[in-house]
Amino acid sequence: MSADDSKMDSGGHARRWPWTRFLLPVYVFVIMLYTMVPIAVMIIYGFNQAPNRRLTFAWQGFTTEWYQHLFDIADLTSALVTSIEVAVISSIIAVILGVPAALALARRRFFGRRIMDLTIITNLTAPTVVVGASLLGFFVTISLARGIGTIIIAHVAVSVAVVIIIIQARLASMDESLEEAAQDLGASPWIAFWKVTGPLISPAIFSAFMLSFALSIDDYIITSFVNGQTLTFPLWVAGAVKVGIPPQVFVLGTLIFVVGVVIAAATLVLQSRSNRKLKAEMAPADDWHV
Repeated sequence: MSADDSKMDSGGHARRWPWTRFLLPVYVFVIMLYTMVPIAVMIIYGFNQAPNRRLTFAWQGFTTEWYQHLFDIADLTSALVTSIEVAVISSIIAVILGVPAALALARRRFFGRRIMDLTIITNLTAPTVVVGASLLGFFVTISLARGIGTIIIAHVAVSVAVVIIIIQARLASMDESLEEAAQDLGASPWIAFWKVTGPLISPAIFSAFMLSFALSIDDYIITSFVNGQTLTFPLWVAGAVKVGIPPQVFVLGTLIFVVGVVIAAATLVLQSRSNRKLKAEMAPADDWHV
């Protein structure tokens, strides 16, 4: 009997050590608890009374007052609107630029392709402080006034790499024969993209957009270098820490989190439907080869 056979039970199944049934679930639970505790604190203290309208971590009593007066702080509301505008615009631009680049990198072979892949990875791994300082130096060099425009440019520069990687990963799981079959039937490359490739990678495009949106609306470090006099939501909150955070910040954070969860769930549903559709379309080809 070999060493591998000794790891099998009498039914021919891989033997599981008893302790793994307990340890691994506990380990996963602890990790999830570690990541969720700060979010739970934010949600709970959004219902805490604050007599001086400044957040305190001493429980003062339950209230929904801050949900009723969510937009009473004009500067905070303005900063949130600015963050949403920047996130939407920069994410759209990143998707428009990133999808064709991902298609080229995934479906074409050309000189310098490996260098471009390395550059994209480097863009993601570079410290945000370095990226922010570099962008600031660039804007100063070309004498570009800092404001909402430079924030959008900076966010696009970071988000486009995320879009490319996500779309490339999706394209890598697709069979190129689907696109080739469409072209064999007379479809131009543009029509083949809209009728075949586009619908199949649409969940990945949506995921890339939402991840870019999340990175943008949450960014503080890069934005602080290139914002000029423009305040975004993270910059406003960072400034409010010095004098006391109003409870509305936690309420807005809770709402953003809830919206993110809903969108993430919708993305998973779309991805699952896309995978089933892809398997259904590939099944006839597999049967033909058999």
